[in-house]
Amino acid sequence: MGTRERGSQHTARWGVGAGALVLITIADPAGAGDSGPLPPWSEVVIKQHIDINSIEGTLPADRLNALIDEGRALFTDRFTTEDGAGRPMATQAIIPTLRKRPVDTAFRRTAGPDANACSSCHSDPVPGGAGPFTVNVFVSEGFESVDFDSLDPQFSNERNTNSLFGDGLVELLAREMTADLRAERAAAVDAARNTGQPVTAVLTSKGVDFGKVTVGPDGIVDNSGIQGVDADLTVRPFSRKGVFTSLRQFTINALNAHHGMEASERFGARWTGTDDFDQDGHPNEISPGDVSALVAFQATLPPPKQDIPNDPAWQAAAAKGEKIFASLGCSSCHIPSLPLKSLAFADPAPYDLAGTLRTGEVAQPAVYDLSLLAWAKTLQRNDQGEYLVPVFADLKRHKIADNEVTQQGNELLAQRFVERDIFITAPLWGVASTAPYGHRGDITTLDEVIRAHGGDGRKARDAYIAASEDDRSSLIAFLKTLVIEP
Repeated sequence: MGTRERGSQHTARWGVGAGALVLITIADPAGAGDSGPLPPWSEVVIKQHIDINSIEGTLPADRLNALIDEGRALFTDRFTTEDGAGRPMATQAIIPTLRKRPVDTAFRRTAGPDANACSSCHSDPVPGGAGPFTVNVFVSEGFESVDFDSLDPQFSNERNTNSLFGDGLVELLAREMTADLRAERAAAVDAARNTGQPVTAVLTSKGVDFGKVTVGPDGIVDNSGIQGVDADLTVRPFSRKGVFTSLRQFTINALNAHHGMEASERFGARWTGTDDFDQDGHPNEISPGDVSALVAFQATLPPPKQDIPNDPAWQAAAAKGEKIFASLGCSSCHIPSLPLKSLAFADPAPYDLAGTLRTGEVAQPAVYDLSLLAWAKTLQRNDQGEYLVPVFADLKRHKIADNEVTQQGNELLAQRFVERDIFITAPLWGVASTAPYGHRGDITTLDEVIRAHGGDGRKARDAYIAASEDDRSSLIAFLKTLVIEP
């Protein structure tokens, strides 16, 4: 296998054959047909697309690393109009939706496109990380199917950029939790049918309580007792609200919303009847294989780690702070570690819906074995051999504001049926590297964001405020050891 040569744009040099990724030469920008290899100074960034049929089964280390390299290049390259960047007749909606009239400007901060590269926002401390307030994005209740262009909080919510480090492990946790919850519901359905009596199933996975369902003997399921997850019991771990199922879905959404780069698996002929949905003269802008490469890069980003400075005073304070973290009740939602059975990351994922490539739509899903990566050796295991993922989260949605502590419930719009004051628990691994805080990125310190916890976080917040100044300082010292390694 070859490697990408990097200049102002990258040039693909993969060989085509056994053990190699297959690249598809793209047509020339004018659409006149196959023009052959493009010169390295061409302003087309994606000079060749990846054929997803060359990515299947468990990838050996060399092919996985090659795919990661491809994904890193796509993540950091700045897309141009020659690639199809921009969407003159398409909206930012995740359901393909045409505009009523052509867009008047190429870049708009509210409705987008608003960035040239994924790494334009996911940049701190390195590509794949978080972003400052200046790269905030905007979403709305109509994000699925409506065009909007207003900063008014009545029409759009402002969101800060999340870190992607460790997200492959997060998605694997969510998949296993989804399987557990659905199995518990299925067992209750069978029991109710067999006994002729109502059956209540407690929904738990990895020590996290998601409420309950009650099933009648007629098979009707009462979902009113479900907590912190959708009624279909799919744990959706991505976005501030916990509404995206997979890195693949997240990537397809972001490519369209932020760059005007439409993935053919959602915006192509199968679902829209055309290969050029945004009508910019560039068909099939992102291939399924390109999306797979982006997923591989994100899924294999190492998890954040604890890095305790050599300063003896900091070491002592962090050790004390870790105990205080538990004693104040912070760990009831920010669970220090969740057990994971398998590091085999299958792509496409098992629980995505139409518009994102699904398992049954490929001959054989690719499997990225995360255990092949050096950082996997650092994961601890429990006595059952499960990997302990130090995510400091529960992958569950919680009410985070109340009548007295309102700062984190200040949005005026719901998002995808998740109420305004409900957000998914923010993973705290890497928290020392991801300031500013809060869904809008307008909270500058850890002390402030702890004090802003209302609702389900109110009890721990009040305990923190009531603690001594030394205890509060020690807790901050502990949190400041949870970093993304540059």
